[in-house]
Amino acid sequence: MRKSVCFSFLFFFVLISINAQGNISNVWVNNGEDKVTQDELRAYNGTDVANSVWYGETVHLFGAKNEVVNFNIVLEAATSDAYNVNVSINQLSDGSGSTIDYTYATDEGLFDWTDREIELFYVRYLEIKGLSQMSYESYYDERHVPERMRRPCDSTGHAEGGSLWTDRPDHNKMYPDIAVPLELHPDFTISAGTNQSIWVDIYIPKTASNAVYNGNIVISEGVSDTIIIPVELYVYDFTLPDMPISKTMMVIGYSNINERYMGIAWPNHNTPEDSLSILIRQRHMQLSHRHKISVIDANEDGSGGNRYRPHDYWLPALDGSLFTSEYGYDGPGYGTGNNIFSIALYGRWVGFLRGDNPTQVYEYADSFVSWFAENSPETEYFLYLIDEPSGEEALLEMAGWCSLIKDNPGVGSEIPIFVTINLLRVEEDYSDLIDISGTTFGFGVTEIWDEAVGGVLTSGKKFYFYNGHRPCGGSFSTEDDGVALRVLPWSQYKKSISRWFFWESTYYDNYQGGMGETNVFQNAQTFGSYSRVDEVDGETGWGYSNGDGVMIYPGTDHLFPSESYGLPGPIASLRLKHWRRGIQDADYLAMAESVDPVATYSIIDSVIPEVLWEYGCAEDWDPTWLRTDISWSTDPDVWEAARKDLAEIIAGAGGNFDILENFTIEQNYPNPFNSITKIKFHIPISGNVNLSLYNNLGQKVETLIDGYIDGRYCEVEYDGSELPNGIYFFRLEFANASRTIKSVLIR
Repeated sequence: MRKSVCFSFLFFFVLISINAQGNISNVWVNNGEDKVTQDELRAYNGTDVANSVWYGETVHLFGAKNEVVNFNIVLEAATSDAYNVNVSINQLSDGSGSTIDYTYATDEGLFDWTDREIELFYVRYLEIKGLSQMSYESYYDERHVPERMRRPCDSTGHAEGGSLWTDRPDHNKMYPDIAVPLELHPDFTISAGTNQSIWVDIYIPKTASNAVYNGNIVISEGVSDTIIIPVELYVYDFTLPDMPISKTMMVIGYSNINERYMGIAWPNHNTPEDSLSILIRQRHMQLSHRHKISVIDANEDGSGGNRYRPHDYWLPALDGSLFTSEYGYDGPGYGTGNNIFSIALYGRWVGFLRGDNPTQVYEYADSFVSWFAENSPETEYFLYLIDEPSGEEALLEMAGWCSLIKDNPGVGSEIPIFVTINLLRVEEDYSDLIDISGTTFGFGVTEIWDEAVGGVLTSGKKFYFYNGHRPCGGSFSTEDDGVALRVLPWSQYKKSISRWFFWESTYYDNYQGGMGETNVFQNAQTFGSYSRVDEVDGETGWGYSNGDGVMIYPGTDHLFPSESYGLPGPIASLRLKHWRRGIQDADYLAMAESVDPVATYSIIDSVIPEVLWEYGCAEDWDPTWLRTDISWSTDPDVWEAARKDLAEIIAGAGGNFDILENFTIEQNYPNPFNSITKIKFHIPISGNVNLSLYNNLGQKVETLIDGYIDGRYCEVEYDGSELPNGIYFFRLEFANASRTIKSVLIR
């Protein structure tokens, strides 16, 4: 078993001896995907807490350049309140002058990321009082429910007779979700019998070295008790792309945001409130961009006009300038535009256009097509025609609008039409009318779906999926497993889904459930109604769901002022960070596939054996149900091991991450050289080494070393006097890994 006894002993000894005088009983770390509820005292109670980032005394991380890596510190106060607790980490350094820095900030400064590569967050918790009805069905197979919320059941998912809500292990537990900047909780208290999580994000800049960065977490309690935990981050020598492979779009609101930050839903044009509204929503865009997530909205500001092109506040988001230092941004996607724009979100255009006035409709479509062609040709855009049409009347209306738009004699006929409707229905009846379908998935007949998707991909069209539903995929519910949102980008990559859509991130007014404004800092339920307490499902009602529609929390809250931080911008959920982890994984998948597609798809199939329509269904004539568990592991270590394997494929390091951290080759000197040059390299252990020279066509010119060498620094002198001028590459191979340097010969 990988988690050895000596690690557990070391962990216990180190932390108890350090904390003997304080009230923090235990400290340990995970990657954050193992959701630790606030009541848990795992380390204090003797549970083995070793994991892929924590063996007992040091945090071990790895990542690529232009990637955000994270970890979660768990502080336990088993028997007494811990007062005046402070956590800090100032810098990670490679020892050669390259650093990854934390800079203290407050208020406006929290939205200036130009010198803030490290961010710390105080985690807040929400009580889970009922199951999320929109994310899974619990009534016929308990395995559809997240594992820690399941009643005892047999191997086919039948619940144990007489089992109740209180038999669900995590009933009424406090789940972590709200990531408040730690600067807003500089000294905090941990109540006796609870724990407190501190989340840490580390952005690895593109300029980082291919090296090990080291630093320390400092945890103090009062003035006398201090814990120091080393952090070790290995940075691979490759860079994730600014434009993510896993394309997304997530809705941010308008009136919901304005109500919370200003107490005014619809500010007048060119007023201070209108300007503040724009600033706050642009910060929502930046926060989402930091998580590699694109946003869409209703294209609204106080003017009520400009319906025939993107409003001005959208322009820097589309051209990418909003995501530069000019606007206080640094991080993933620097200078890269939002890459998606929705025209008339949720079909709102029907409210001001009339189907019996084709000229008006044509002008509307023409204006957008022309604007994007001239001003933002790289942006994907679409007309959100109608949302979830149901019934023959709605489908007839939808088809009529589609036909009207397609018959436009001008350029507007080219406007892509998007409808949230099942892909199978589109392919059967509307393939010539709907350009992009958005499907929310349950079960289906695998062969039928394969054929439909194959047809879409062959035609060059796009198809989106939206939201999430277990067991075919992960869900966005607060109580779902920490890896749930990691599953979605992997599924998206495996099944070639063009974009993943989440319907709303700032749904603070639960009008659909008749519940009104939600105190989102105190209530996990954000969607649907609460009409009764069920003895099996807990609180419930139509569509009752936790976290649905809320991925971002308001930094200022005029409706619930006791919860307000007075912050001029948004607060992320942990679920946003879990989704980011999966989106970055998809970048790994694409890069690894370009190197070794067979190995990459072997990893994909081992991590997510079945997703979406691959599950099939119980009966072809009723493809709506199936008794099954999820196919993937909920253990974050399994996912991290897969990411490490992908990193090794990309880096050409063949899975020897641990020993290869010190496998290096230095740039030859001199370079350029005219005949003689020297190459220095280091191998961490003894083994067979091959050092060869290649020309710029990839042809081997000469082998310098091919044999066994003791683990040490080596220096080789090479005479290239008989070679023609040109570009050459010295390639060093060791332990199924390689390192390459570029050299220039000039005489």
